[in-house]
Amino acid sequence: MNRISPLLTPLLPSSCSVPARRRYPGRANRYSKRLNLKPLTSRIVLLTRRRQLDQIVEEVEAAKKRYGRLNTIVMNSVLEACVHCGDVDLALRLFNEMAEPGGCGVDSITYATILKGLGKARRIDEAFQMMESIEKGTAAGSPKLSSSLVYGLLDSLINAGDLRRANGLLARYGTLLLEQGGPSVLIYNLLMKGYINSGSPQAAVVLLDEMLRLGLEPDRPTYNTLINACIKCGDLDAAMKFLKEMKEKAEEYYDDSRYPDVITYTTLVKGFGDAKDLISLQEIYLEMKLCDSLFIDRTAFTAVVDALLKCGSTNGALCVFGEILKRSGDDVDLRPKPHLYMSMMRAFAVQGDYGMVRNLYLRLWPDSSGRISKAVQQEADNLLMEAALNAGQLDEALGILTSIVKRWKAIPWTTSGGMAAVRLEALLGFSKSILRPHILSKVIPGEPIESIMIPFEATRPLLGTLQLKNVVMRFYKEQVVPIVDDWGSCIGLLHREDCNNLDASLVSMMRSPPPCVSTTTSIGRVVDLVLEKKHKMVIVIHCCGNGYSSKAVGAFTRAQLHRLFEPEQKLLWWM
Repeated sequence: MNRISPLLTPLLPSSCSVPARRRYPGRANRYSKRLNLKPLTSRIVLLTRRRQLDQIVEEVEAAKKRYGRLNTIVMNSVLEACVHCGDVDLALRLFNEMAEPGGCGVDSITYATILKGLGKARRIDEAFQMMESIEKGTAAGSPKLSSSLVYGLLDSLINAGDLRRANGLLARYGTLLLEQGGPSVLIYNLLMKGYINSGSPQAAVVLLDEMLRLGLEPDRPTYNTLINACIKCGDLDAAMKFLKEMKEKAEEYYDDSRYPDVITYTTLVKGFGDAKDLISLQEIYLEMKLCDSLFIDRTAFTAVVDALLKCGSTNGALCVFGEILKRSGDDVDLRPKPHLYMSMMRAFAVQGDYGMVRNLYLRLWPDSSGRISKAVQQEADNLLMEAALNAGQLDEALGILTSIVKRWKAIPWTTSGGMAAVRLEALLGFSKSILRPHILSKVIPGEPIESIMIPFEATRPLLGTLQLKNVVMRFYKEQVVPIVDDWGSCIGLLHREDCNNLDASLVSMMRSPPPCVSTTTSIGRVVDLVLEKKHKMVIVIHCCGNGYSSKAVGAFTRAQLHRLFEPEQKLLWWM
């Protein structure tokens, strides 16, 4: 059931404690229709930051049903949400609805948002077509071609790393930009960012000389981009040179807007962290704290902690982390994100500090800010087990592994948690294993699969043209059945969970093509395939000459695999 926020209420003339006045029907009707949509717009902006696009669409549709057509400001915020969440198709559908005769209308902000979305989605041809329609005056709403539209599309192209199209855009609409003030610092800042995104940070530094020749003074974003380029190149000395030059320029022109900001210092912190230069990192952090006009936000604090951990200073990282928690008591915007907790847990898990990891694990849910994804929860459980294992607490690690198996049902072996589980299994042996080890003692893994496969006729395949209602009892007994065509060739597998329409043909519900192996494939390879891909049946086909015949000759099922296993109780004599 859709719910409307109580903040969305019509602004009606108040009649409480006010003498009665003559009311004109026309005026009362107009005021009764005027809505205060600012709370809805603020709500959309908040949900956009959380990337909850489905919730935005649901609330906007509910508002439409209650109040009718919404205004352009609200719909522009919805378009921004679509672009931010990467759903450009939905943004285009909403744009067409707004541009229709009965819609709320479009403006230059609408077009700027759509152009940004098309640029981010690399749908450049559509973006240029829209720009041309604006230039020709045939676009809906008759917007004027302005430099802001060109800059918006240029920024999207550069963020996508498409410098060729970006230069083409500048060549096409360069005259318009020249008419509105000539080459600007903003263009060079965007081009520098584009070179960095495309993997050529050296070219960004070269653009500075061209700016100076044209008489353009670099601003703070210019220096921030140049410092970032130097960090990408690994030239930290040049980055510090630009930092010094920023300060000198600010003092020379008495311009506070030229002083380094939190972005400048955060970029340098990341650079020194990657270079594992602990001394320079500590000096930069001290300079940040001594700067009275600089507010260290959550992003900067997180970068400092990550950099200290990369430099191996876990005590320093713990001190900064404690400072974040202390400051977050007065400012909720400083509450750490789950990422920071995970970084700390990884570092202390490697050291085997189980107590610290457990404390961080317990405070992750109540003290962190933002959404804790399923992947983060899984990694947190795995890190807790790894910390217990590295601390030598095998029983504690076994208990955590047991809860992980019950909760998540699986552990990826390629992760650190998977490797920790393997180590734990090796240390405990089969007697205490919870993963129920089995051995294929009845077969030799190197033998071909045709030695143990079921003949294809024994699987009793079904014709694909049959309707499900005619053979539905078959799927009460079997989980998967092969499907064949009129010539007897296996064309797919139909699983019990896919049988959802009694009147449909089997071929319309089957999974095609079926997983196939040749008769010469080893048993071990087929077993790996069944376990890794979770196949319930694998079709065996006969190799004929340089290719395969179109007729299946056998099958291997998961039930066969289970019958080949020897449980761990029969393996204890081997230990």
